[in-house]
Amino acid sequence: MSVATVTSKGQVTIPSDIRKDLAIEAGAKVVFTRLDDGVVILRSKNRSLVELAGMLKPAGKHRKVPVPKMRIGHG
Repeated sequence: MSVATVTSKGQVTIPSDIRKDLAIEAGAKVVFTRLDDGVVILRSKNRSLVELAGMLKPAGKHRKVPVPKMRIGHG
């Protein structure tokens, strides 16, 4: 079990073992869900494709690769 302290600004540092298990990095969004019995569930928010666009940088130089003429087979 991990324990965290709430600051006067309402901030909580998510313990490193939890961040690692949920793959939560700086700037990531998390979702808190409060259940009727007072339990709070924390989960990592999945990123949309729009949010992921541009995150990966190409490695090395780019070169154009010709696309061969394709034939559609029958049957």
